[in-house]
Amino acid sequence: MMKKILGWLHLWLGITSGIVVLIVALTGSLLVFEEELEHTFHSSFFYVAPPAHAVRLPLDQLVMTVQQQYPGYKTGNMKIEPAHNRTVIFQLLKTKTDQLYVSVNPYSGHIIAATPASKRFFTIVLQLHRYLCMGATGKVITGVSCSIFVLLTLSGLILWWPKRNNRKQRFRVKWNASFKRLNWDLHAVFGFYVHLVLLVISLTGLVWSYQWVNGLLFYTFNGTFKAEKVTPPPSVAQEGSGYFEKIYRKTNETLPYSGPVTISYGNDTLAIAAFKNDLAAATANTYDFLYFEAGTGKLLKTRLHKDESAGMKARRLVYPIHTGSIYGWPTRVIALISSLVAASLPVTGVLIYLGRKKKKPVVQKKWAMA
Repeated sequence: MMKKILGWLHLWLGITSGIVVLIVALTGSLLVFEEELEHTFHSSFFYVAPPAHAVRLPLDQLVMTVQQQYPGYKTGNMKIEPAHNRTVIFQLLKTKTDQLYVSVNPYSGHIIAATPASKRFFTIVLQLHRYLCMGATGKVITGVSCSIFVLLTLSGLILWWPKRNNRKQRFRVKWNASFKRLNWDLHAVFGFYVHLVLLVISLTGLVWSYQWVNGLLFYTFNGTFKAEKVTPPPSVAQEGSGYFEKIYRKTNETLPYSGPVTISYGNDTLAIAAFKNDLAAATANTYDFLYFEAGTGKLLKTRLHKDESAGMKARRLVYPIHTGSIYGWPTRVIALISSLVAASLPVTGVLIYLGRKKKKPVVQKKWAMA
């Protein structure tokens, strides 16, 4: 009786959320290797051929060039990679919906290309993944669908659970079986093998969907529902020049490990933030933050990852766990395979539903009395 009720719930919850799950899973599989795909298909945006014995231009000169070319964009950030063959990428902001990605040759100062964020392929993919390109309404829909998917994963495991005399069948796909049996195996067996990964991905996805889930994470590790935010300290911009290069050099001196540096600037009431990604850290998404005075490049505050609260460290792990990047390529491949299986589940599930044979009612024969 219990499995019958669960089967009914599993069926109709799956039908209700199937299209959304399909979209979110497919876009999620693309986002797992976002950087590699984008660098492959748009290599000229991210890479240059450095001239022999060339010296990179001061960052202040690159900032000035970009500001002169795009005067309407007052705030933004620039990302400087440690490799010599990489461009400097600027992300400029006019409004929340008006953003621009600009690629600059660090040796010549030439602007290679500028792409509006709204037309960038992976921006659209991310909008589909999180909001179905429907804004706040889409966020509600994906949040509900993500919650349903957690229930589908758990109920699917219970429905899959084999009896003692049927265990071998539940662990392997019978490739030479009929289409109906093969489709069932693809749904149930593949679903079983990735159910833990899908459960983790969907649970971490809820952190972005619901503020209370984010607060619960901080409560678990910090004992308070108040979520911490990394914001620059207040600072009044001073008159000066040549400070971006000074900030970059000071950041690399203070944080001597290898990794890209991102400098966020443009707000006259807040300090300039420089944060560096520690590529050698045990887990992905490990950043250290330094804050500088605009105009002078004076270091005002240091915020290192090792000094963060347990809640903030846990919150920073949510993204790499969700995307599978936490331990590099091995976990990303697992996340990719699991996402593709997740995308197949609504399809195979619908086929199971359509292929069901309804039992015909038993017709009792009436025998005439002799």
